[in-house]
Amino acid sequence: MAIANPATGEPVATCPRGSARQLDAAVAAAKAAFPGWARTSLQERRRLLTTIADVIEANADELAALLTAEQGRPLSDATLEAHGTAAFFRHVAGLEHETRVLDDGPDRRVELRRRPLGVVAAILPWNAPLLVIAFKVPAALLAGNTVVVKPAATTPLATLALARLIAEVTPRGVINVVTDANDLGDRLTDHPDVAKVTFTGSTATGLKVMANAAKTLKRVTLELGGNDAAIVLDDADPRAVAPGIFHGAFWNCGQVCLAIKRLYVHDSLYDELCEELAALARQAVVGDGSDADTQIGPLQNRMQYEKVKGFLADARAHGRIVAGGELSGSAGYFVAPTIVADIAEGSRLVDEEQFGPILPVLRFSTTKEAVERANASPYGLGASVWSSDLDRAVAVADQLEAGTVWINKHIDVAPHIPQAGAKQSGIGAELGEVGLLEYTQVQVLNVKK
Repeated sequence: MAIANPATGEPVATCPRGSARQLDAAVAAAKAAFPGWARTSLQERRRLLTTIADVIEANADELAALLTAEQGRPLSDATLEAHGTAAFFRHVAGLEHETRVLDDGPDRRVELRRRPLGVVAAILPWNAPLLVIAFKVPAALLAGNTVVVKPAATTPLATLALARLIAEVTPRGVINVVTDANDLGDRLTDHPDVAKVTFTGSTATGLKVMANAAKTLKRVTLELGGNDAAIVLDDADPRAVAPGIFHGAFWNCGQVCLAIKRLYVHDSLYDELCEELAALARQAVVGDGSDADTQIGPLQNRMQYEKVKGFLADARAHGRIVAGGELSGSAGYFVAPTIVADIAEGSRLVDEEQFGPILPVLRFSTTKEAVERANASPYGLGASVWSSDLDRAVAVADQLEAGTVWINKHIDVAPHIPQAGAKQSGIGAELGEVGLLEYTQVQVLNVKK
């Protein structure tokens, strides 16, 4: 199948498209490898993760070039993603999930053990293909599971390249990669030999994944959509907070589930902050990710581009565009970073997840009102509060219904910090020790003395 470069809309490469039979073969390979991998020592599993990290770092330039070509992000960001992927693998290699003694009295000894589950299906999104591998695969492997990875249909190249690079250092069947054209997801999540599904993507697709997994009570970890709200209190400095807010909304062309999607600003700061953000939007360099000066690349695929065009039309109908709003005159999927003022709930741009470079800015008068409006969403992935008074900001954060709340920043992700969604933004957690335990089965050993 052809893979398009989103900066041109033209094919950049062709890659294999897996069949249903090949998917079944990959699951069978993972199932056959599981007993031997589960019996390997923790030290051996750590060694594999560290070796994979070394391979990624040694080939970071090649992987980054593929990421830019298929995903569109600036090469500097793609390079950071490649090195970040290695760092996540390396961190997980050092995590612990040791047996805990719950009772060691005269009559009994009770131990809490963590056992591997079996074959894990890891389904990836197109916005950060390599990094999301590192959210899932190293924890699954360290726990003793084997994996079948399915990259997004529009961004399989870097994942396939990584598989090729690590094939010789990985035991046969432990890691498997199957590509598709969005036609094998149901078969993978419904497969009777898959013990767990870990999925990152839209809430709509997550509902289908969960329904399929329910047929055999597969374990699931779902990291789904977000409509993250940021609240700027009346004591914030607009000039000081604008760069952080802009980055939180427009990094990766706004194609981040944790990105700021709704910005609530106190009346007293509203006009000034809108202009600060508009100035940053006008200055941003939009272009091909392979150009050194590019700060914001294209949207990743034509389908998303068409969706964002619909959100732009909604912004013009229900708000006031103060910066941006322009579409590419070329074949690529470019949209200028766009600031929309004088818009409110009830519009698509505010109520839905735009997943693109458009930020609606909404007014509020009281903090209570801002919190209620921020929480009035079926999503609850992330949120942020911006203030010069940390105690006041923490008090507001405590009222927000989100898995992660940042203060005076947004999108600060690290391998030791768990990430979880509230409400329809997900089930379970990824990263850190909490994320590692998602790949284990509790086993209690209760011994009579």
